[in-house]
Amino acid sequence: MRVAHLLRKYNPAEWGGTETAMQRLFDGLQGRDVSSVVYCPRLAGNGYPVDPLAAVGCTVKRFRACVPVWGIPRERKEQMIAVGGNLLSFDLITSLWREAGVSLIHSHTLGRVGGIGLTMARRRRIPFVVTVHGGVYDLPDEVKRSLHTPDAGGWEWGKIFGGLLRSRRVLVDADAIITCNPCEAAMIRRRHPDRRVIVQPHGVPARVYQRDHRAAARAAFPWLAGRPVLLAVGRIDPVKNQRWLVDRMPELLRRHPRALLVLAGACTDEAYGEALRHQIAQLHLERNVILAGRLPPADPCLIGLMQEAQAVVLPSLSETFGLVLIEAWAAGTAVIASQTSGATALIEHGKNGWLFELARPETFHDAVHLTLTNPNWRARSIAAGHHRVIADYDTVVLAGRMKQLYEQLIEEKHALRHPA
Repeated sequence: MRVAHLLRKYNPAEWGGTETAMQRLFDGLQGRDVSSVVYCPRLAGNGYPVDPLAAVGCTVKRFRACVPVWGIPRERKEQMIAVGGNLLSFDLITSLWREAGVSLIHSHTLGRVGGIGLTMARRRRIPFVVTVHGGVYDLPDEVKRSLHTPDAGGWEWGKIFGGLLRSRRVLVDADAIITCNPCEAAMIRRRHPDRRVIVQPHGVPARVYQRDHRAAARAAFPWLAGRPVLLAVGRIDPVKNQRWLVDRMPELLRRHPRALLVLAGACTDEAYGEALRHQIAQLHLERNVILAGRLPPADPCLIGLMQEAQAVVLPSLSETFGLVLIEAWAAGTAVIASQTSGATALIEHGKNGWLFELARPETFHDAVHLTLTNPNWRARSIAAGHHRVIADYDTVVLAGRMKQLYEQLIEEKHALRHPA
């Protein structure tokens, strides 16, 4: 079986949870005789020397894309391409039409790129699947507003082609809609009651995270020694909300003077990253907040950081799943997270982790204090989380479920083309 996957962005230098989830899916599918050809926008310059998706057997093809908006600066267009805004690509249309041997098109984005996938699937009379990674209905108002501001001041001529390419019908006409979030799935079912909506969580190769990599982390980051570490893993971006976490550090240090906050992740928003660095300096937290930068998925240093940390903290404004939470459980680390729909679906408050309210910082401080001062509770929560990883989030099992869905959709489409 050969499946074409469509991505709105893919830059190995700006790796995040979504990229990790897709890489693990493609790797699992490869082990079940499903080959993946991945289409994604071209990168500026010479690209990236090491491609993690190619390393797991994917064929990666880059297409030319543009921001179909007149009247905005070139720099803003480049930023929109970098973050995977609602792009348009005529190149992708012809590439998908010519791609030989494809049994199914699986889009990991909505908008015009998703619409192109839907249109080409219909023309080729093959199934079309879409995965909602970042949320479409289950988003805070603040995040929804931010999604509609990038083209302010310009005229979006791409709307004309969006209509022709059925970009607004991606969810309406998809043969299956996949989401990792039960809350998002319920919202989609209410709006599209005749669609097949499936909850497919992201997975983790637990065996990789069970190996002891603490020596690698200590060698790379010697300042870890003897300090209680809180680790936040995620791209440096307003949605990930690292600045809220830094604002909490003065009070946290008052109660735990040796605490160390480590922020690991690529910076995908330069203005936000600069504001974060300025905030750290302004609060004189240079010795207590460390920017570890981007670490590749399953990197021994990253796994070692998780194993060294007393807790992995996820302070996001919006999180439809929270892959880092199950990675932390697999590595044997406690988890503390804001009350996003993804985190609340994974964490049983007080049993396998702790949830806090962003509007009530005292709930965060209580969670940290409990984790740092009560080793028995911490051990119980880690054991409960680890058990859930093994039972529900093994990558091999999840890839098998995805292949079964593909096979079912292909069989149904074949039956429609060739009725008895």
